[in-house]
Amino acid sequence: MASFTRQFVRALAAGTLALIFMIPQDVLAQNHVVSPSELQSAAVASTQARQRNLDTLQQFVSTPAAEKALKSAHMDAQQVKNGVAQLNDQELAQLASRANKAQSDFAAGRLSDRDLIIILVCIAALILIIVAVR
Repeated sequence: MASFTRQFVRALAAGTLALIFMIPQDVLAQNHVVSPSELQSAAVASTQARQRNLDTLQQFVSTPAAEKALKSAHMDAQQVKNGVAQLNDQELAQLASRANKAQSDFAAGRLSDRDLIIILVCIAALILIIVAVR
């Protein structure tokens, strides 16, 4: 009797394993297919976000006050502007966010001209450091 049970368990195990290996793997795996239109819209959104961030930083460092502040800090404004385009998307987004916050704080009166200039010089220095490290 024990022999019959042992053979039955072996046959059951072999049958189960055979069945598992016969099922196609893609049936068990979840299907993560992304349509070409979804890829295109994601790429367009990413490009638009990058362009908005570029524009924000370019405007921030292109004001007459910014150019004057950069000159007084012995920084080349054109080099800073060129460096903005070399930032990756994450760095660009972080610096654009900081520039937006500084501009809105300045407009709301929470920052003085001096504070805004200090922030501008710090952002410009960060841009130059990031570009130089690469």
